[in-house]
Amino acid sequence: MEDLVLADRPVWLLLVIAVVAIAVLLFLIIKARLHAFFSLLIVAVLTGLAAGIGVGDVIDVVIGGFSTTVGTVALLVGFGAVLGRLIEITGGAQVLADKMLDTFGEKRAPLALAVASLFYAFPIFLDAGFIVMLPVIYTVARRLGGSFMLYVLPSIASFMMMHALLPPHPGPTAAATVMGADVGLVIVVGLLIGLPTWYFGGYLVARAISRRFPDTPVPALLGEPREVPAEERPGFSAILLVLLMPLVLIFFNTALSTMESTGSVTAENVLFQLSRLIGATPVAMALSALVAMVMLFVLPRRRAGKPVGGLLEELVDDALAPVCSIILITGAGGAFGAILTETGIGGEVAEGLDQMGLPLIIAAYLVTMAMRIAQGSATVAATTGASIMAPAVMAGDFGTIAVAAVVVAIGAASIGWSHVNDSGFWLIGKFCGFDTVTTFKTWSVVGTTISLLGFALSSVVFVIAA
Repeated sequence: MEDLVLADRPVWLLLVIAVVAIAVLLFLIIKARLHAFFSLLIVAVLTGLAAGIGVGDVIDVVIGGFSTTVGTVALLVGFGAVLGRLIEITGGAQVLADKMLDTFGEKRAPLALAVASLFYAFPIFLDAGFIVMLPVIYTVARRLGGSFMLYVLPSIASFMMMHALLPPHPGPTAAATVMGADVGLVIVVGLLIGLPTWYFGGYLVARAISRRFPDTPVPALLGEPREVPAEERPGFSAILLVLLMPLVLIFFNTALSTMESTGSVTAENVLFQLSRLIGATPVAMALSALVAMVMLFVLPRRRAGKPVGGLLEELVDDALAPVCSIILITGAGGAFGAILTETGIGGEVAEGLDQMGLPLIIAAYLVTMAMRIAQGSATVAATTGASIMAPAVMAGDFGTIAVAAVVVAIGAASIGWSHVNDSGFWLIGKFCGFDTVTTFKTWSVVGTTISLLGFALSSVVFVIAA
């Protein structure tokens, strides 16, 4: 907001205000049991006023942060929930679960889900991809028994690592672009660092944490489980097509966008224009959901002589109703993050760290970490951290691999240290049925171990290549 009225507050006072705000927020949610949606909005407004944002502007900042977050999340979550519900209710999740367990065995089910999530997370944003994977995780967890945590947390670790370290996800892509890094090389270095980071800092840590939650039930967020007779279930190829469709469309968009940026195709190229339309993640998810409606629901019922009528509309309503609360809470988290961003806390701390004369890759990690803790968004943290560090990178005589390692370190910093101002904290926690404390003990801890190990390995690469 260009005309934002913001009183001058010293950095130490802004830090105190932020810490107190988070403490009050946790008290309201955990002790007072006030709904997270109301708690986040109330604390956001009070924090803005305390930090010096003018009375006439604070509501505008809250609404702006809320609408920006919801505008990004609502379509992905909505289409993802419908697609997930279709896979669940038609028996598609049972088909995938059977195939997975037959191939990998019951003892390796958590690893199988984690590896499947790695592949699925490559082009698809964390929130959308995770929601689509949820029905399969639910089904495997119900079939094999035990704690839901054992199956869902390793999958979460896969999505977090891919989202943080590898293009075409927005954070590492933006960081690579700002620093002038070779995106293809960033992918290679990201994989070399990311795979051991995922296994040791994500998967094994997730398995260890899950043992501390032996009785976590499987949520019924996408509807109550329904056993579909084998003869009524869709074929494995149909399910695979529905799941792979968004990946193919998003890859199509990524490939054409890369070709356009390198001059291989022009901006007026028909395929490039088409990729921008159907390859955008919300559109890709919407098209996949529509195809799933026809292939998994309409056609099988008509072949079986069963009515369709208004059943499809009811199915979509049932899928969307439970996620409305999650979307609102996520938007409120975005509003709280926007308030903290407008106070300038993260930028002040990051600038101070940048001027301390630390080694480049350590400064890059700490600057990005400060932005992540201050305002919540991993993408904003990575983009801002890269922008602050770009002059130092470009002024130095660093090789392309060393620059790629810095980009990966920035991505690693952007996924750790998640707390209540991170919309993903609320989104994943609510979809998994976790309370606030449990989300801290699971999502936040796994993200931070991935962050620390990713930074350590990227530092090794940087030292060798610099």
